Amino acid sequence: MTSRRRPARADLVRDACTAFGAVLDGLGDDDSWAATGCPGWSVRDLTHHCAMDALRGLVALHTPTTARPDRDAATYWADWGGDPAGAAEARRHTRVAASMVLDWEPVRALHRETTRALVHAAQHCGDGAVRTQGHVLRVEDLLSTLAVEATVHHLDLIQHLDGSPGPAVDGLAEVRRVLTDLWEREPLEHWSDEHFARVGTGRAELTAQERLELGAHADLLPLFS
Repeated sequence: MTSRRRPARADLVRDACTAFGAVLDGLGDDDSWAATGCPGWSVRDLTHHCAMDALRGLVALHTPTTARPDRDAATYWADWGGDPAGAAEARRHTRVAASMVLDWEPVRALHRETTRALVHAAQHCGDGAVRTQGHVLRVEDLLSTLAVEATVHHLDLIQHLDGSPGPAVDGLAEVRRVLTDLWEREPLEHWSDEHFARVGTGRAELTAQERLELGAHADLLPLFS
C-alpha cells in the first residue's frame, strides 16, 4: 500500500458528508423508502439520523471545555453495545421523527443544510477539547468520529441502492485506522478498506477461512456498529 499524507480531519468530515449527500441528490421519493443496511430503517430514517448526528457535532464544536479528554478517536466507540434498550429506543425515536415529514425533499434538505453548517464549523474551529454525549474529546478526535460515522452509514445507505457511489476513500481509510486501533492488530492483508469497515462493524460476516486465519481475534468482531 502506497503511503500518502493523511488529510486534516476537517477535510475528512467534508468529504464524508459530501459523498453521502451525492447519493441523496440522485434519489427520488420512491427511493427514499428503500431499505438500508440498518435494520428497520429506510433511507429517510437513516438520512434523518445522519442529519441529527451532524447537528450533534455542530453543537459539540460550540461546547468547549477545559476538562481533560476521557475519550479519543478510537476509545469513543468503546461504549458501543453497553445499553441495548437505549439503542432500541433511539432507533424507534428516529423512525418516528422521520415519519413526521410527508415528503422526501425536506428530509434531504435538512441533511444538506446541517452538514454544510457542520463542515463550515469544522474548518474554522480551534484546537482544544469539547463535550459530547457525556464525554470530553479533543476537537480533532471529535471530527474523526463524525467522519467515521458518516462513512459507515454511507455503506448502510447504499446497501440496496445498486449503482450508487460509495463512501469517500479517505473516510474509509479513517475507519480502517480507528478499527485497527480498537482491534489492536492489522486486518488481513487482502482486505480492502471497505471490506474491513463492513466486517469490523458487523455489516458483513466473516467467512470460515477468515475465521481460521484470525483465530481468537475473530471473536472480538464487531468492534462497534
